[in-house]
Amino acid sequence: MEHFLFVEKYRPKTVDETILPDHYKLMFNQYIEQQNVPNLILAGRPGIGKTTVARAMLEQLGCSYMIINASLDGNKDTLRNQIQEFASSVSLKGGRKYVILDEADHLTHHMQPALRSFMEEFSINCGFILTCNYKHKIIEPLHSRCSLIEFKFTQADKPVMAKQIFDRVKFILEAESIEYDKKVVVQVIAKYFPDFRKIINELQKYSVNGRIDTGILTDFDEISINKLIQAVKDKNFNSMRDWVSNSDVDETEVYRKLYDSANKYLKPTSIAQLVLILAKYQYQSAFSVDSEINLMAALVEMAIELEWQ
Repeated sequence: MEHFLFVEKYRPKTVDETILPDHYKLMFNQYIEQQNVPNLILAGRPGIGKTTVARAMLEQLGCSYMIINASLDGNKDTLRNQIQEFASSVSLKGGRKYVILDEADHLTHHMQPALRSFMEEFSINCGFILTCNYKHKIIEPLHSRCSLIEFKFTQADKPVMAKQIFDRVKFILEAESIEYDKKVVVQVIAKYFPDFRKIINELQKYSVNGRIDTGILTDFDEISINKLIQAVKDKNFNSMRDWVSNSDVDETEVYRKLYDSANKYLKPTSIAQLVLILAKYQYQSAFSVDSEINLMAALVEMAIELEWQ
């Protein structure tokens, strides 16, 4: 099947092709050499390659596997029907089968104990790989049945990985015959690093005309943030909601922009309060069902509590 999305079309097929520090690749390649991947929890921020490396390992092993998006299909019927049917049957390829539970932190606390039972019942025939953004949302009994691998990058890792993602993006753009300004690509990488999926998706979005230039960097500029801050200062709920609803900017990026702009827009006595508000709502975003409402709540609290210049 032909893929429209670059992230799917150019998804790495082997562990060595993934964009990860060498010590992670060494560990995953050892699993492949041993012909046995244990039950795993792969934890880390979105877009850094958790699902990609899980798929790459299983593809290299040549084993049967299925992927379940727990944020969409993490219900009892999925566990009882799809997973049970798959895990209980013998693999036509031989060896163990595997289930990749993507975004497993979206499984409810009612579903997670059921998954624990599945891991025990089908342990000989089937292994499980759980990916999540927030490891603390996975219950302890599942942690005890899995090896936890957290995707954390040191300062020394970052320039090496940035070079890897630049080389990958360069390959994709040239394969798609898209003209590009190297400086712009570097700025996009710096802006969204280490969310590799976001980097590739953003570059694809702005490449529809066959060229990527400085025009793509103006979407979230000073004019845009000025408009939002003015709405907050005016306590204009409708303007704040319009801005949030019509902007495709990530919630975390809004918080960061407000934090970076604090000295320019706030009275000095309110800066500390802003930091506390931002920290609170960033933490709550991990549990929020609707990120737009969470961001709006943060803006409303800023409008009420802060003193603006």
